[in-house]
Amino acid sequence: MSTVSYPNTQADMAESPLDTRGRGLAAVVYVLYLGSIMAVVTAPIGVLIAHLRRRSAADWVASHLQFQIRTFWLGALGGAAALGAWNLLGLVEAPAWASWVLGYGFFTACLAWTMGRCGVGINRLMHDRAIDDPRSLLFGGAKVSLED
Repeated sequence: MSTVSYPNTQADMAESPLDTRGRGLAAVVYVLYLGSIMAVVTAPIGVLIAHLRRRSAADWVASHLQFQIRTFWLGALGGAAALGAWNLLGLVEAPAWASWVLGYGFFTACLAWTMGRCGVGINRLMHDRAIDDPRSLLFGGAKVSLED
C-alpha cells in the first residue's frame, strides 16, 4: 500500500502555485450529497461525478473525491445492512415499535454522519486542504471540535 503526501501546510503550498483542477466539481459533489437529504437521487449523481473526475483532479482534490466516493459506498452499505435488519425484525415477528426505532435511529445516525463528513470536507476544500485520511470511516482524520 502506497502513501500519498498532500500539501497541508502553508509552507508546502507557498513553494508553487496551487493546482486547483477539480476543486469546483468536488464542491458540487458535497452539495449534491447534502441535497440527498431531501432528494435521494442527488447522491448517485454525486458519486458518478466523483468517480469520473478523480483521475483528472489535482492530488489534494483527488483526496476529497476519494473521501466522497467512500462516503457514498459506506452509506449504501449501511443502508443495505439496516434494510436487512429491518426485514429480519419482520421475520422474527418483533413488535412494530422495534422496526420504527431501528428505522428512525438509523436515519438519524446516517444524517448526522453524512452532514459531518460533508461539513469537514467543505471546510477543508474551502481552505485548500486535502483530506488527511480519505479512507477513514468517520471524518477523514480531521480533529473535530466545537471550538473556534
